Amino acid sequence: MQESDEHRWSALMVSAQAGDESDYRQLLTELANVIQKFLRSRLGDHHFIEDCVQEALIAVHQARHTYDPQRPFRPWLFAIVRHKAIDNLRKQRTREKVVDHYKMEQEILSQAGHQSSSEMESPEGRLLASLSTQHREVLVLTKIIGYSIAEAAEKLGISESAVKVRVHRAIRRLQQSLARDEL
Repeated sequence: MQESDEHRWSALMVSAQAGDESDYRQLLTELANVIQKFLRSRLGDHHFIEDCVQEALIAVHQARHTYDPQRPFRPWLFAIVRHKAIDNLRKQRTREKVVDHYKMEQEILSQAGHQSSSEMESPEGRLLASLSTQHREVLVLTKIIGYSIAEAAEKLGISESAVKVRVHRAIRRLQQSLARDEL
């Protein structure tokens, strides 16, 4: 079966390279099924498999001029599929990291707004609690989580200059609070 597929796909690709649209459509239809089975057998039944199949087909389309009929079709095809699968897995991992980071950020922000009495008793808790919600949020994002000014501005829906002003004012208020405590 594999050898007959190999020859048929090679012939369909050569025909497609020559401009035959129906052969090209047939080739892409067959490849979509094969790619999907290949990915599911290796990665499992994940929601991003369909996206990966589509991206692999787009890559085949974009690279169709590179196929050499003197060489086997399967290695050419699966090299493309493997690269697209790796790209998709990296994207998926990045998405998961972003979601995890977002959840952590939301937890920190909610804790900054609703500190428990034990947290308020610590010097750091009292200092943060002495700030307004706006100043607390901007300090948490920039100084605790480590976002850049641009990232904090995007998260808060304000301009970068507003973030800078809030950070400056929050730090100044913390300095004033510390100076009062020292007296």
